[in-house]
Amino acid sequence: MAVQMSFPENIKLSLQSISSNKLRTFLTALIIAIGLTALVGILTCIDAIENSITDAFSSMGANSFTIRNRGTGIRIGGSGQQPKRWKAIKYQDAMAFKENFKYPSRVSVNVFASFGGTVKYGNQKTNPNIAVLGGDDNFVFTGGYKLAEGRNFSASELEFGSNVVIIGYELKNTLFPKISPIDKIINIGGDKYRVVGQFAEKGSSMGPGGGDKICLIPLVKARTIISNPNPSYTIAVISDDAAKSDIAAGEATSVFRNIRGLKAGKENNFEITKSDAIAQTMVSQLNAVRIGGIVIAAVTLIGAAIALMNIMIVSVTERTREIGIRKAIGATPKVIRRQFLFEAIVICLIGGFAGILLGITAGNLLSFGMGGSFIMPWVSTIMGLIICVGVGLVSGIYPALKAAKLDPIESLRYE
Repeated sequence: MAVQMSFPENIKLSLQSISSNKLRTFLTALIIAIGLTALVGILTCIDAIENSITDAFSSMGANSFTIRNRGTGIRIGGSGQQPKRWKAIKYQDAMAFKENFKYPSRVSVNVFASFGGTVKYGNQKTNPNIAVLGGDDNFVFTGGYKLAEGRNFSASELEFGSNVVIIGYELKNTLFPKISPIDKIINIGGDKYRVVGQFAEKGSSMGPGGGDKICLIPLVKARTIISNPNPSYTIAVISDDAAKSDIAAGEATSVFRNIRGLKAGKENNFEITKSDAIAQTMVSQLNAVRIGGIVIAAVTLIGAAIALMNIMIVSVTERTREIGIRKAIGATPKVIRRQFLFEAIVICLIGGFAGILLGITAGNLLSFGMGGSFIMPWVSTIMGLIICVGVGLVSGIYPALKAAKLDPIESLRYE
């Protein structure tokens, strides 16, 4: 009478066989775990980076764009090409655009007065890495900021270039950890400024602003302290209607071409970049990193598959007499074949679960380091488990077939 075994019985028998060779099973599962840790960890890290990029630009909205005198030049890896750079956008050009652009939107003009400013208050001082930016009252909206305390610039402060400033979240924590910064006098470079506002936390900047390490001063004031003899101004636009942002960008192109004196058919000597386009470009550049992670994991898993196949072949040889006894009492080749396949798959799943857990942990440690939240990479987790089963099948099929073909009489004679 042929012996038939249920799924739970196969699993139980596989675990019993595995437990009798703990060291070999551990080493093979460890190799599989390392491969899946690399795969899941790298993919989780990439998800964290993508989330960080998306969050950095989402506050600016998909309906915003900037006009600059240079390309973004965004790339990850490879030599690439230097971004194009055209003649500087002058203050007069930027203000002419702001006056002539009639499409329903908010327009802001800004310029960096310094990329490495030092800010002081009493005995407290920041590192020389503060972005001192000159802007107008619309910068709060186009830059994706929110005021946590205080107010925006007044019309008179913008007109006369008053010594007032809106500080970023990090400056507030550094200079005013326990008190309100509003109406306090701080030193930026050699000038004194009165704090009229404080931005809410934004995080690292990938857009036109300076993230949380920023001091925003009136544009007219920035023009008097900027050291660059030929600064290029940035124009930021946020359309009132997100669905018509492409129309707004087209209208902006036409207006600025006229300001720059470009004739029909002549190439633009400026670049208009939508905020979501920058994010999409940066995310697409991560594909090379993702492919690299998959290749690393694949090479490791191939090594694990070879090691597992070797273990299973040795196991078949060592258990030849056991196989003969089982066949003698009615076990069919199908039952023997299924048993060894299950053993290979169980070993892979043991290593797979460990690798997935380590990968998720490593990936989320990076996510937390970037200020992100917990990420559960369901796609890479499911893919990892499928790979485990696949490796088990590939590694176990030859040993299983070999065991199933053994002659029961010869197997019983095996010593």
